[in-house]
Amino acid sequence: MNNQEIAKKNVAERSFTETQIDDGFLVFTYKNDSNQVEKVTRAIDCDYIQFHFCVKGLSKFLFNEGRYALNIQEENSLLLYNPQRDLPINLEVNPNSWMVSLMISIKKFHGLFSQEADYISFLNEDNRDKKYYKDGVISPSMAIVLNQLISFNLNQSIKSLYFKGKAFELLSLYFNRSEDADIEQCPFLVDETNVIKIRKAKDIIISRMAEPPSLQELADEIGLNLKKLKEGFKQIYGDSVFSFLFDYKMEFARKLLETGDHNVTEVGHKVGYSTSSHFIAAFKKKYGTTPKKYLMSQA
Repeated sequence: MNNQEIAKKNVAERSFTETQIDDGFLVFTYKNDSNQVEKVTRAIDCDYIQFHFCVKGLSKFLFNEGRYALNIQEENSLLLYNPQRDLPINLEVNPNSWMVSLMISIKKFHGLFSQEADYISFLNEDNRDKKYYKDGVISPSMAIVLNQLISFNLNQSIKSLYFKGKAFELLSLYFNRSEDADIEQCPFLVDETNVIKIRKAKDIIISRMAEPPSLQELADEIGLNLKKLKEGFKQIYGDSVFSFLFDYKMEFARKLLETGDHNVTEVGHKVGYSTSSHFIAAFKKKYGTTPKKYLMSQA
């Protein structure tokens, strides 16, 4: 392999794109499929709220000229906002790691939630001039949108429009919650022991997704009563246990199909469908198309 070929290969393995989708609204995607740590820097002023999503691998944010570091792990998100000082991006993207970041000005953000400002805690009158930090878990629905942003391969002329739609979808999913849930005042989430049990429940249903336990069996296994399992899962993951599992199974199936190593029937069996017709119906319910047509659209 000559030097030119090596250079082309390195470019293919590492990519950073910045897409402006509106005034005061930017989307960054970082894709590092190389075996080296990649550094990304970008000036961001204090007018912006930052949403960071680690889709794959591990990345590290450096602050105060490297004196303070904050890791963001796979399937985790990080929200940053500090109206008192600029928060430039100084990011180290580990080998085989993917990141997506949204930057939206506080002015534009207020416009999105102007009718519901009290529902977004850091938009309250008391909080809007305070710095804000929040980490969280990427839901299966969010993971789908994030992968679509990173894997964009449509005509460049529609990229801005496509990214705009996906960015709004991502924000909607990020802030989605049930009408009656009051996470800010929910005593359940203060109990770290219960949070650990709920996360264990999530791990159990994912590891046994082809034959998941019933809700009662799951509650017994993690040592919570059924009511606390249902309420806690909804509060932490924004969905019921089996809706969350359905989304996860469909995303898992989609990725399996894309490898080309399994046919539709095999993929259906792996995620718990005894017949291909049931799997196809479920896939179509989630994505609006059949597995076969989806693969054809990716070709």
